[in-house]
Amino acid sequence: MDTERYPRYRLLTGPDDSAFCHRVSDALELGYELYGPPAATFNGTNVIVAQAVLWGRDEPTPLLP
Repeated sequence: MDTERYPRYRLLTGPDDSAFCHRVSDALELGYELYGPPAATFNGTNVIVAQAVLWGRDEPTPLLP
């Protein structure tokens, strides 16, 4: 039985698009909480964003799919 779990702290990064927003939303639905404000930078072509999320519950993090 594979019991690999998500880490307690995750830094989600990527282009500022709907896919990134969905990844953050998915983490929140799993039970993660936002940790600090988002960050943004411009790489010359795209805006790249980052958002840290933290598992604040006493229970283990969810299993990886």
